[in-house]
Amino acid sequence: MNIGLTGGIACGKSIVAAMLADRGAFIVDADLIAREVVEPGSVGLERIVQHFGRDMLLPDGSLHRQELGKRIFADPKEREVLDGILHPLIIAEISRRMDHFAADHPDKLVVADVPLLYESGMEELFEEVMVVYAPPSLQTERLMERNGLTREEAEQRITSQMSIGEKAKRADILIHNDGTLEQTERQIADFWRQKGLS
Repeated sequence: MNIGLTGGIACGKSIVAAMLADRGAFIVDADLIAREVVEPGSVGLERIVQHFGRDMLLPDGSLHRQELGKRIFADPKEREVLDGILHPLIIAEISRRMDHFAADHPDKLVVADVPLLYESGMEELFEEVMVVYAPPSLQTERLMERNGLTREEAEQRITSQMSIGEKAKRADILIHNDGTLEQTERQIADFWRQKGLS
């Protein structure tokens, strides 16, 4: 079985992914893949430089993530361009890794951890989609604390994604992560039991 795992920024998706991994699930991490497809010498990085310019590179030839982040969070059109460059590369690699795990371990759960799953139109890749939910006010507080952002910067990043309320409506499986870790763990245990996973 495979599922897509998503949620809003700072909703606690990584915590849920770790809980699933602890139970034996294989995790395909879209954020990790997103870093790999822009490594020096990659097609992804070359295309970013072609569109955004050489000031997107650090002196060592790697991607200047902060500079790119400033550009795309300030201009939704530029974000769309970046998504158009990266999403096909990321989706192809997610699919390849999921197929690999499914072929080698057909009895195990394969989880693709994808922050922008709905925004990328990837639902059809998965049997079900699990959404990790936290209310927007808590998202903002967590993001400010975690990334050292101002409230305005945190809200700008949150609103650049589909709202967590909309993601929750679309979910096949909804995990509430606005309480204790034990409460979140109980929901994962219930999911595991309902699916008859070993």
